[in-house]
Amino acid sequence: MILLASIGPKALYLLFVWLLSAAAASWLADRKGYGERVGLTFGLLLSVIGLVIVLILPGRPGSRWKVDGPLPRRGSRRTGGQPPA
Repeated sequence: MILLASIGPKALYLLFVWLLSAAAASWLADRKGYGERVGLTFGLLLSVIGLVIVLILPGRPGSRWKVDGPLPRRGSRRTGGQPPA
């Protein structure tokens, strides 16, 4: 029997960690006002270390991180960090 492709469970878990850290870094960088691409780059190239770097980055003035806080409120549909009118 010829086995063409087989990866172990550890490799699969590491792949999931890599992808989740890239997605989380992208989301955090966007909330902090740096844009999704910065976070995605850090997350894809540096994996979990990139996520930690994005967590350390300060939020830009007027970003959703500064206006709404670290976690968004449930049901809040404001975009762009604009205060309610």
